Amino acid sequence: MRVVATKEPKLGSVVRALRGRDQEQYAVVVGIVDSRTVLIADGDKRKFDQPKKKNVLHLEITDFISSEVASSIQETGRVTNGKLRYALLKFLESKLTEGSGKETSNG
Repeated sequence: MRVVATKEPKLGSVVRALRGRDQEQYAVVVGIVDSRTVLIADGDKRKFDQPKKKNVLHLEITDFISSEVASSIQETGRVTNGKLRYALLKFLESKLTEGSGKETSNG
């Protein structure tokens, strides 16, 4: 089975790992190595100082992009682990409210 990434990863994009030890975990893109490889971190188990190198084909790239993370990396070249955790928390909250909004509209 081959997974095809439909979107280009950008700094600050929230992604979900489809393969590997961190499968089904969410993380934030903190670096782009080349067209096929990115660096991801979640600020908790995988810190910014030691990001995971991941093949883009093994990631599901979401529509959510954290502007705080992206601007911090572009301005200073790094981001705090707290900002990474905060970005993932905001993403998960938006995902939950989106899901619950659909349920209430049907009921």
